[in-house]
Formats: sequence, C-alpha cells, structure tokens
Amino acid sequence: MQEVMSDEMLELIAQRFRLLADPMRLKILHQLQESEKSVTELVQATGASQPNVSKHLSTLRSHGMVKRRQDGNMAFFSISAPFIFDVCNTVCDSMKTEWEQKQNLLGSLNS
Repeated sequence: MQEVMSDEMLELIAQRFRLLADPMRLKILHQLQESEKSVTELVQATGASQPNVSKHLSTLRSHGMVKRRQDGNMAFFSISAPFIFDVCNTVCDSMKTEWEQKQNLLGSLNS
C-alpha cells in the first residue's frame, strides 16, 4: 500500500519541481553535471549575464542543489544533489520517446 503524504511534504515536492521548471537553472545544472565551475565559466557556457547566473546559483544553493567553494576571490559551484540527474534523465527519456512517436506518426501521415 502506498504511503499517504502530508500536505507539507507535497508542498516541498512541488517547490522542488518549481525549482527545476526554469530553463536557465536546468542549463546551469547541466553545465555542473560534469565538473565544478566558476561563475565566469557558467556565464560563458550559458550565454547569460553574470547577475542572472548568480541569481540562479543563489536559488539553487538555497534549495540544496549546488554547493559553493571559495578559493581566494573566486567562487566555484558544484552539484550537491546528484539525484537530480536521475529525475532529469527520467523526464528526458520520456520526452525523447514521445518526440520520436510524434515524428513517426507525422512521417506516416506525410507518406
């Protein structure tokens, strides 16, 4: 039998999904998946402004998704919740399957 979740737990889960609903935060997480990066490296990799990247990193950090390491005047960020990629991979795999099915259906309609 499945456990019933409290309203508080469901709200925490909804907050986590809202956190991941922003494309820039997903882009930042994707960049950090392979290795730790500085804000400057993330700005270059994402094409976003430094204030925008910093704002999203702050949000991700406050929700425990990334951690910060200070080295002199440089701040480096890395993933602190690697499980997030399990969630992303599940969603990406289902989206890829759905996309392929739609493409196949369109292909058969155009034939």
